[in-house]
Amino acid sequence: MKTTNQAPAAAVPLSDYLCFAVYSANLAFGKAYKPILEELGLTYPQYIAIIALWEEDNQTVSGLGAKLFLESNTLTPMLKKLEAMGYLERQRDPGDERQVRISLTKSGRRLREKALKMNPVETGLASDEFAKIQTAVVALRNNLIKSVQNGE
Repeated sequence: MKTTNQAPAAAVPLSDYLCFAVYSANLAFGKAYKPILEELGLTYPQYIAIIALWEEDNQTVSGLGAKLFLESNTLTPMLKKLEAMGYLERQRDPGDERQVRISLTKSGRRLREKALKMNPVETGLASDEFAKIQTAVVALRNNLIKSVQNGE
């Protein structure tokens, strides 16, 4: 058996893993957003779906899923719940019956006004730092998606 003086990969501290830094930052975002989400009565995935609809109303389920990086088996139950809460409605697209379109209701649009009045989550970053990190994280996500697609 050959031995080396190098430490095995498992000896790298958890704090040095980029995947852990991103994972733990995501958990920290969840804690930071908790008061806002509780006040709005939404989960984080519901919140980002509503934000995407505030940005572009009357979009298809498949288009929203692509934007949020969610599969339809995750997205559809969430949309049904938001519909039951009175924030959106789902209707077949009259031009293409295979597509389902999602539109905000008056309550869904009013939710935006409520959210805008709330204190934003404070990252502690200067605007230039925020922009650099946001750009880097988007690039990281896109690179990971490409690497997975190339490996298939």
